[in-house]
Amino acid sequence: MTELRVRKRGRMREKEIKAMSEEISSAVGVEVFTNKDTVDMAESSEFNVVFVNNEIMALVIEGRPFLTVRGLLKYKPVKRYVTVDMGAVPFVTKGADVMGPGIVEADPAIQPGDFVWVRDVKFQKALAIGQAMATGEEMAAKKPGKLIKSISYVGDKLWKYGEE
Repeated sequence: MTELRVRKRGRMREKEIKAMSEEISSAVGVEVFTNKDTVDMAESSEFNVVFVNNEIMALVIEGRPFLTVRGLLKYKPVKRYVTVDMGAVPFVTKGADVMGPGIVEADPAIQPGDFVWVRDVKFQKALAIGQAMATGEEMAAKKPGKLIKSISYVGDKLWKYGEE
């Protein structure tokens, strides 16, 4: 696996931090970083990444910010979750897209195109982030087929960045 290449890293302005923080907070239902934190934006090969106090806590895809798996573990969000059964966990943590039969529960407010986070049913810990391809109700009803396109997961190059 290739390493994540980060370039053009620069400090964000207070009003940019506030706007991004509010957008992420409204999506996940909890308070995230504030302008008291040191927040930098940088470009990477696939998306822009947001460093909060020197750790990648968020990313920007298609102009929309969302928490990374580390960010999810730190801030413990309450919205936009999709819970999968333990049988799906090994696949999700290797980057597989989430299929309908593996889903146990989903936030009913999820709409197609939303960024969501995937958690396991046993420990409720974040495993991955992805983009919804169906509504939360369709996911909870175990609609067959691919329902979440995987973007980042535990153990990928985004997760490993900075561990050296």
